[in-house]
Amino acid sequence: MRESKALIVMICGSLVYYHCAYRESSFVSLVSDVFIVLLCSLAILGLLFRHINISVPVDPLEWQISQDTANSIFACLANTIGAAESVLRVAATGHDKRLFLKVVVCLYLLSALGRLVSGVTVAYTGLCLFCLYMLAENSQLISSWFLQRRDPANLGQDNM
Repeated sequence: MRESKALIVMICGSLVYYHCAYRESSFVSLVSDVFIVLLCSLAILGLLFRHINISVPVDPLEWQISQDTANSIFACLANTIGAAESVLRVAATGHDKRLFLKVVVCLYLLSALGRLVSGVTVAYTGLCLFCLYMLAENSQLISSWFLQRRDPANLGQDNM
């Protein structure tokens, strides 16, 4: 199941990368193109179903998410932003010199990377790495290798 999700995410990411990087179109243009294609496809299907006399019930409740799901999404977003803000606040005080240097180096590297390649390329590379991680996580070869390395019976043999 996760392999198919990774493949779908990879295909969608490739299409976004093609649209934004090679065609040099904006993200707003991409979103509007997607909505135009969806709207036209749904209109054609609606006309076809009406012509064949097939009724398709559309339940608007299927398109809604639960309150718990919405709360968990925004809680995750708030925690991520809060953690980043906390790290930047501690680094800005100067009390932790190592953290300050790490933040400055990371920001400098991101700045240099942003000057070398476009943001779309960086995002697409991150998406590709994430999809490879998802595929590798479910691979039998890698999971069996990690299980073998974590097996307590093998821990004594690896140290000898």
